[in-house]
Amino acid sequence: MQPTIARLDCYPVKSLDAVAVDAARLSTGGGLEHDRAWAIVTRPAGEPLPEHDPGAGGVYCNGKQTPAVHRLRSTVDLSAPSIAIRETTATSTEQFSLDDTTALNAWLSDFFEQPVSVRRTDDVGYFDDQSLSGPTVISTATLETVASWFDDIDVAEMRRRFRANIEIGGVAPFWEDRLFADHGAYVEFRIGDVTFEGHNPCQRCVVPTRDPDTGDPTPEFRETFIRNRKRTLPEWVDSDRFDHAYRLMVNTRVPESEWGQSVAVGDPVEIVGTHPTE
Repeated sequence: MQPTIARLDCYPVKSLDAVAVDAARLSTGGGLEHDRAWAIVTRPAGEPLPEHDPGAGGVYCNGKQTPAVHRLRSTVDLSAPSIAIRETTATSTEQFSLDDTTALNAWLSDFFEQPVSVRRTDDVGYFDDQSLSGPTVISTATLETVASWFDDIDVAEMRRRFRANIEIGGVAPFWEDRLFADHGAYVEFRIGDVTFEGHNPCQRCVVPTRDPDTGDPTPEFRETFIRNRKRTLPEWVDSDRFDHAYRLMVNTRVPESEWGQSVAVGDPVEIVGTHPTE
């Protein structure tokens, strides 16, 4: 098997829909360029956010805090930049600038029935874990396998539930579990000529348990997932980071020396080795 990148997804507006790209530059912090560059926050425009943690106290208007966000469909034009957005049940979309978000803020505030605003960062994207701001990694085969655990969820929907950045093809299910080690260590791997550090299997939140179009909870999703994750856990997964079974995809860091480099669909993926963290 030759692991290669099968798909690249960035999520320009945190919690909204993905934009699939053929190639992406690694920006400041190591995330994919434009990934989580904007976020909807539960603060009116002009009101300051917490300096170091904009998600503190439920500042993000995201799926963890606000199930209604699932009812929004969006398409972002990164060249403008602009966003076309609608409620799931609507037949037409509204078009808004992402440079001047005044009109968008008003529309979203009406939708959420509270004052919200869209903020942009020119630094590290609005990631939940700022210390592991590299792209998240999963394999296509993993998504296919997890989808098979549920009667009415296909691969496309499972992809929307778990929201990974990099999808690896040409490998067996859960191959990405090779990309993390114990606490105090990381796995170095390369995509093309770019070096990445795999640190831990992502602890999942409530978002994957919900229908991505309605926000309604899927009955027994978490229980079914955990039962089958334990049953199919690869024998090489003996890391102390895997302390419970509600984990899927891998969180990464990208060394500063690699910022500005690019990855693309079709690039080979190679494991280099395990190293101690400093």
